[in-house]
Amino acid sequence: MHCLAENKKIVMIGIAGVGKTTLLSKIVEILKNNNKSVKVISYGTLMFDVAKENGLQDRDELRKLPVSEQQSLQKIVAEKIASQNEQIVIIDTHAFINSPEGYYPGLPEHVLKILKPSNFISVSAKPEEIYNRRMKDDTRNRDKITIENIKKELDVQSGMISACAVITGSPVKHILNGEGKIDEAAAKLIKSIGL
Repeated sequence: MHCLAENKKIVMIGIAGVGKTTLLSKIVEILKNNNKSVKVISYGTLMFDVAKENGLQDRDELRKLPVSEQQSLQKIVAEKIASQNEQIVIIDTHAFINSPEGYYPGLPEHVLKILKPSNFISVSAKPEEIYNRRMKDDTRNRDKITIENIKKELDVQSGMISACAVITGSPVKHILNGEGKIDEAAAKLIKSIGL
């Protein structure tokens, strides 16, 4: 497989509650078992680390920063990620940030030009499953959870990731991560990125 001489940068997006973290763990396990060097980078965590250096204390405050500050943080983080040289770099992020101004793209054009992703993976699940998963997660300071809001978020995610694919010319694969079907979702994902 000569295509791995250059590294793959795979952007994986999913709204809260689609099971992205669990799916990522499974994929990393499979790739490492197949002797691939893989690194997972959480865009939001890296942004928060940079923001903390500038005095921010709560990760959920990131999305409330003025758009210009978010853009500046995004750029710094994109440059850090672009410098990674593992065979496979999986960027765990969100297609949008629900900010006071509206849905701000998580991957605006200036970020995509720096990252140069080879693939996009859009993870989703049934709205009812997402709702149930979110109701069990009390670790984050989230907005009001309703099935209607979840459906809207899935629609926005779909539109945003399609725009990313158009801007970069990189393919997007939609993966449904159904309850109890993690192995199936992981297999589809790995096949879609040519690994």
